[in-house]
Amino acid sequence: MEVRKLMLATALVALVISTGQFVSTSAAGTVANNDTANRLNDAADVLNKIMATPDKGIPQDLLDKAACAVIVPNVKKGAFIIGAKYGRGFIVCRRANHGWSAPAGVKVEGGSVGFQIGGSETDVVMLLMNQSAINKLLSSKFTIGGDASVAAGPVGRSSSAETDAQLHAELLTYSRTRGLFAGVSLQGATLRPDDDANKDMYGKTMSNQDVVLGSAQPPRSAARLIAELNRHSSRRSSE
Repeated sequence: MEVRKLMLATALVALVISTGQFVSTSAAGTVANNDTANRLNDAADVLNKIMATPDKGIPQDLLDKAACAVIVPNVKKGAFIIGAKYGRGFIVCRRANHGWSAPAGVKVEGGSVGFQIGGSETDVVMLLMNQSAINKLLSSKFTIGGDASVAAGPVGRSSSAETDAQLHAELLTYSRTRGLFAGVSLQGATLRPDDDANKDMYGKTMSNQDVVLGSAQPPRSAARLIAELNRHSSRRSSE
């Protein structure tokens, strides 16, 4: 009888422990999913606010020419040591005919003094202007200014005043801090795939290339971001 009681007690303890582990894992997954969904909504807000002020936003003709866009909302304040991760966002690319791909997660890491951004929170936007930039960015590690030519993007209704560097850059970069939007140099920063965000969105491990160049369907949490992109530039113009 004592042996039976001991066995039952041991089984009960094992059940409690395993249940606790399950709940903890499930809760952690929920937090991660919510975090990714919140960043997707923040990215949609960033694009909406930038394009709502055309005199101080991304020139429409440049957005129409862009092959892909990277949006990193709520970058934290401070100067960052080399390799210090400080931003998480998303890349979306044009579909073959019209519209935008499903989003893929990216991590942005500081790499030089030129990538030190002040302010309480800063949104970063990057436009990829050609296929070469796409191929490089979708690699495992992409260094801005090292792997592709980069320039601070022009601001306003039209890009007619863009410099020669802006005209020939593969990547145009912008930042928005406390409502102030401007081109910014991100020289030396690196972008990497955010595998955790992709797993949150698609329920499995997917490469950024498979997401943005494949046939992945956007998760419901990305609906606002895709809608904003299509509202402002649903079809790519000729270069």
